[in-house]
Amino acid sequence: MRNRHRGSHLGLMLLASQVFQMGLDHIPPVTLAVLGLNVYLYLFPAAPLMQACVSVQQAYWFKDWRRLLLSPLHHADDWHLYFNMASFLWKGTKLERRLGGPWFLYLLSVFSLLTGLVYLVLEALLTELTQDQSYSMACAVGFSGVLFALKVLGNHYHPGGVSSVMGFPVSNRYVSWVELVLIHITSPGTSFVGHLAGILVGLLYTAGPLKAIMKRCAGFVTSNGHNSRSNAYYSSSGSSGYSGTGGGYSGYHQSPPDHTTSRTPSYTGGLTEEEQIEAAIRNSLNHGGQTSQRGAPPPYGFRLSEEATAEDIRLRRLRRFDS
Repeated sequence: MRNRHRGSHLGLMLLASQVFQMGLDHIPPVTLAVLGLNVYLYLFPAAPLMQACVSVQQAYWFKDWRRLLLSPLHHADDWHLYFNMASFLWKGTKLERRLGGPWFLYLLSVFSLLTGLVYLVLEALLTELTQDQSYSMACAVGFSGVLFALKVLGNHYHPGGVSSVMGFPVSNRYVSWVELVLIHITSPGTSFVGHLAGILVGLLYTAGPLKAIMKRCAGFVTSNGHNSRSNAYYSSSGSSGYSGTGGGYSGYHQSPPDHTTSRTPSYTGGLTEEEQIEAAIRNSLNHGGQTSQRGAPPPYGFRLSEEATAEDIRLRRLRRFDS
């Protein structure tokens, strides 16, 4: 491991500025740790760049599979690191607050590995179709493939929105594909196949079997000697710290453990994930992010209405008198 000496490190200084502008206490722990790991491996790389990048030739032909682990965490220069980590700071904060730290860490691990594998498959297919060996020797490095997968996931959880791409409004449903093409046109040195691999991995999670497979694997692990209460954290529809008012974020929050199991029925209200999101948005718009009359901060995510709570109390009283 050696220190990397590169110019003025302007990209690193800009990244540090963004981190402190956002506030360390407002960045969830997994997002902050992964960002720190990427910065550390840029300054003190685990391997030289040409030994960390992933390609069909190096990973498959020469069986150097460790590149699948190294390539997402290494970057070509400080600007490459800055743009990837600035994007991850935003996406990671939003998704970690929604999914919870343990599941988000699990998700990042799977996405990082699968993005590299899908990249190898796509490059191997291009080599076979075109009979051009340069595709097998193309070596990719960086976190951007994982970022494209996270972008697909974020757009899945916030459907119907519109993003601005080079000043033009684009539906969130298609923004990943538009950015894929635009980045390739405006920055020819980027890996089009690597970014495409990230989109495909994101779609495997949101519209394919990956989410169910991950849940099954997580359930198998937690059922072998671990506290079953930890299953509450491994939920892709966990509580969200995202506030719909003004597009801002509330502070990172984790519910006390003794409230996790006892309040689950009233928290979800028997609604599906999509219905919970819609209800949470309506609730946020109705309350404007204000605290309740009793002075306590509103809980994250979906809240039952006052009418539903009163009706529930009435039914409980009736059942008590009937008994």
